[in-house]
Amino acid sequence: MTLTHWPAIVAVIMASWIQTPPVPKPFPQPGQTPTGPVTTPSAPATVPAMPQATALMPTTCGTTPATIGAPLYPTSEFLESFDAGRGQRYCIFGTNAAYTEIVAYYKTMMKNGGRTVFEAPAMQQWELAKFQDQTMAFPPSITVKDYSWGGSLGYLFVSGTTEKRFKTVIQIVPATAPVK
Repeated sequence: MTLTHWPAIVAVIMASWIQTPPVPKPFPQPGQTPTGPVTTPSAPATVPAMPQATALMPTTCGTTPATIGAPLYPTSEFLESFDAGRGQRYCIFGTNAAYTEIVAYYKTMMKNGGRTVFEAPAMQQWELAKFQDQTMAFPPSITVKDYSWGGSLGYLFVSGTTEKRFKTVIQIVPATAPVK
C-alpha cells in the first residue's frame, strides 16, 4: 500500500458509516385509487453516532520526533492522520520544500538511501521497523512523495474553509502507536 491508497481507505471507512435510505414507494398515478392503508409519516430516523476513538487508536499523530518515533523534516506541517488498522496510523505531513531536499534529509537521518517506490511521480520509502504480519497492517515506514511532478500545483489540503497546497508530502507509519 502507498500514500495514494489512503484516499480509497478513507472512502471505504466513510461508506461503511453511511446508512442506506429506505426503498422508495411508487407515487400514485392519476386515476388510481389507493390500494393499501394510508400511513402518516413517522419521525425522521436518527443518524448513528460516529465511532469513538479508543486509547489504543489515537485520532492524531505526534508532531515531534519523540512523539512519533521518527525524524520529522523541520518545516513539515502535520496535516491529518488515518487509521491504518491494527492500532497503526498513517500520519500525513506536508511541506513546500523540494522533493529532492526532503529525500536528501531522510537519506542523512536514516543513514541509507531507502528504496524507490516510483520514479514518476517520484516516491521514496524508508523502513522504520520490520513488518510483522501478525500484528501490523502496514510496514512502519517513512514515505516521501513529490506532488509537484508534471507541473502539478501540489497536494491540496483543506481544513474547514482554508485550502493549502504542498509540493511534498511525508507519510509516517510509526513502529508503535503514536503518542498524542
